[in-house]
Amino acid sequence: MAAEPVNNAPQISMDRRQFALRAATGLCGLAAGGLRGAVEHDPSSRRLVRLGLNAMARAHSLSYFADGHRGAAFISAHLMVEENQLPPEARQRIEQLFDLNWSNTPLCADFPVEDAEPEKVKRIGEALMETRGSLREVGHNAIFAMHAVRGFRLMPELATPRRIDGVCKLIRAIKPWRDEVKAAAEVDPPPFSDVPAAAAFVLREASGAIDRWQGHGQGFSGHMLTFGQALIEFAEMGDLEWAESCREAFRKYVTITRQGPGAEDKVYAEHSRTGLRPNSAEYWQRRGNKQVDIGHAFKYPYSYYDLLRHVHDEGLRRELDDKAWRVF
Repeated sequence: MAAEPVNNAPQISMDRRQFALRAATGLCGLAAGGLRGAVEHDPSSRRLVRLGLNAMARAHSLSYFADGHRGAAFISAHLMVEENQLPPEARQRIEQLFDLNWSNTPLCADFPVEDAEPEKVKRIGEALMETRGSLREVGHNAIFAMHAVRGFRLMPELATPRRIDGVCKLIRAIKPWRDEVKAAAEVDPPPFSDVPAAAAFVLREASGAIDRWQGHGQGFSGHMLTFGQALIEFAEMGDLEWAESCREAFRKYVTITRQGPGAEDKVYAEHSRTGLRPNSAEYWQRRGNKQVDIGHAFKYPYSYYDLLRHVHDEGLRRELDDKAWRVF
């Protein structure tokens, strides 16, 4: 069957972020004569979103967990660049990193042509709710579901039956993880619909986790950001039932993270302290061509900056910025 052509259909109507997205589209075009290995692309094509949705829809048939991460990373990177209006040099380097690692692999290949059925994207949320209360591999069923839903809503012409079915299979592939843990009574996040309060809760938990898990890597703090932000993102998009279906799982995750490392937890070298942050071009230009792990390099900072935009507590913002180098 023929590969799906680039769709030039009009973009979906303006939502809560469209002003930033459109402004960034004008500001963040690739500079002429760019880095070797980078390909110049029209930002309005949302190329990274297309590649990410292809990867997420195919991940269940490959390495579901690692490839699901990679697919979500494409979408995180697009959103981070556009919504934070990163400079053109940052966009160029980020696209180059994807092109050097995943863009041209079978994981991201296009799907056969089909009529889009965007009204069926809700099946992803329904798949997520099947495991209500169960903690699944550090919350990645919620993290992946949110990225896919956000991607399909940005590009509804890609919401084809094969892609939607593939994402649902990915969500259902996520396995229970430490699900026997009982959530501590004192772990009581605000309603996810109270976005500023919920975002502040997640950031405070991430800050505590950064301190608690020093010397053991920052996966627990990083996933506090991505898991918590995914649920808030669902609520902000109007999918509150999907967000709240994960409340008990998130409470379990917070409970586990607050316990800190145990004797069985691996020891890792700390990052070197730096003043560079992922909202600068220099941060990405200094990053090695293969320093993308399975996508956390993009997912952690996207969630971090998205949460920060809701929080106006300058003390909390300074606290996080002072230790963010440990995560990024």
